[in-house]
Amino acid sequence: MQDFPNVEIELERIVPLRETIIPLFWVSGTDTGEVAEVLAGNPQTKTVTQLTKTDDKTLFEVHWSDEINGIVEALIETHGKILEATGAAETWDFRLRFEAHEHLSEFNVALTDDGIPVTLRHLYNPTPPDEVAELSDEQRDALVTAYERGFFEIPRRVTLTELAESMDISDSALSQRLRRALASVVRQSVIAESSPATDS
Repeated sequence: MQDFPNVEIELERIVPLRETIIPLFWVSGTDTGEVAEVLAGNPQTKTVTQLTKTDDKTLFEVHWSDEINGIVEALIETHGKILEATGAAETWDFRLRFEAHEHLSEFNVALTDDGIPVTLRHLYNPTPPDEVAELSDEQRDALVTAYERGFFEIPRRVTLTELAESMDISDSALSQRLRRALASVVRQSVIAESSPATDS
């Protein structure tokens, strides 16, 4: 894509299977007709299809030949998964997930041997679920009761004071119990699930 210095590419999806590799990606910042011509003229391309177009970008589908190599081949060999990818004329940013650290090392070696420069910026190891604190019986009861009584609705059907009285505890104790319960739920359901394994 060196012929298009202003091009911006955002990978929609890539399926790294040996039988077929069909990436979908958005292109913006340049004439998409010319991009389609360049892709169609690439010996590693079987077909190029413009699937849809918005005001400023176009979604392409490309069927590659079996001779595809470079980053895609390295991903296939190391069982890597692309979580996110954006690129321009000269550089690409990938967020990748690997099953094991040795697969990441093999991926890095494969690209280096192929003359493709790689910079690893971040490395994440998600917290195993069993290391996240679970809700106590009191916290679970407080959440369930608050939900059933309409405490989380807009507008609320019950006040904190009314809820605390029905549970025979103080406002302050219930407030703290709910905050700790909600924090635990966020850690388990949001933080742990959204942490990527590898960012490169």
